[in-house]
Amino acid sequence: MTDVTDLLVVATAAFAAPLALGLVPSLRLPAVVLEIMLGIVLGPSLLGWVEVSPPVQLMALLGVAFILLLAGLELELHRFRGRLLEVTGAGFVLSFAIALVAALGLDAAGLVGSPLLIAIIASATSLGIIVPVLEDAGEAETPFGQLVIAGASIADVSTIVLLSLFFSGESSTGVGARLVLLGGFVLLVAAIGLALFEAERSTRLSAALVRLQDTSAQIRVRGAFVLLAAFVVLADRLGLEAILGAFVAGAVLNLVDRDRAMTHPEFRRKLEAVGFGVFVPFFFVASGIRFDLDALLTSGSKLVLVPIFLMLLLAARGLPALLYRSTVGTRKVVAAGLLQAVSLGFIVVASEIGMQLGLLDRATGAAFIAAGLLSVLLFPLLAVTVLQPVTARARPETVGT
Repeated sequence: MTDVTDLLVVATAAFAAPLALGLVPSLRLPAVVLEIMLGIVLGPSLLGWVEVSPPVQLMALLGVAFILLLAGLELELHRFRGRLLEVTGAGFVLSFAIALVAALGLDAAGLVGSPLLIAIIASATSLGIIVPVLEDAGEAETPFGQLVIAGASIADVSTIVLLSLFFSGESSTGVGARLVLLGGFVLLVAAIGLALFEAERSTRLSAALVRLQDTSAQIRVRGAFVLLAAFVVLADRLGLEAILGAFVAGAVLNLVDRDRAMTHPEFRRKLEAVGFGVFVPFFFVASGIRFDLDALLTSGSKLVLVPIFLMLLLAARGLPALLYRSTVGTRKVVAAGLLQAVSLGFIVVASEIGMQLGLLDRATGAAFIAAGLLSVLLFPLLAVTVLQPVTARARPETVGT
């Protein structure tokens, strides 16, 4: 099969996944899950119709870059202050501690290697999956929803930084040196962000951007892509993980392009259209193609890791939700724990990095991704079930006020 045909098959799978879900609205399944599953079916694990050829690999790399760019764009720093920051920050520290202790136990039992990497992967939360769940439940703007979103945001930022700090591709560079490089990266990012902020205050430049933003030039979208590429290259040249550059690009774009005058309200929607409409699905379908189902099924010790990793996600991200009890009550604590335990995108990215560095074998990586798929399938459904009685009781009170 030619490289171009591989590209067509993956593009078709990326189109078919959300269409199938749209045709069967009763099937409440995130499109990303179906995209990965289609990749598994079409790839070497089952039908063998497609492989990750160079064109597919390029599209997948752009996909993961856009995932992190859009995640950074969703980062709202104004949430990280006061009591909210204290509680969610303490929650992440507890998450990482639980995950690290559990990973050390699994390492001692001979089930996994690299416990630090396992702990970092288990400490993440898929913000992009839980926000729609909260919105559908009418909780996104409530104190409970804001608490969960803030906790997920801290987990997103912290795990990306930790992964870049300890598991960069530059294995010859020590952690201390990488910490210095990380500090240099932050300073360079701050300088670039300040320069962009000052440039946007230029009346002439702002007028040109407004004039060109909705023409065929789509100048703001092009500028965002330049910023993404620049930060990815900068992180790579400094020996840091490229995903850190992509995430920071989104965060900087969020800070410098606030658009308080509402001169370009469609800008973010355009970026989401480019990311989720073109590149991101390639990453998830390609991840399914690379999924080593044979290695997972032929090893009983690796297959048992799937429920173990699922419980690890629930323990590491779910138990710290107990810190929220005084704020939201017991029932919502359970829902928060379930939502925080939802993780997939970061698991896929970090597992790929771990396998490339030789720290995870293919079967262990596949087991973690399978656990992530199950977390997306099970935990949001359970969380919504827990929230429904609360929502039902709250509605009459709202009407009566």
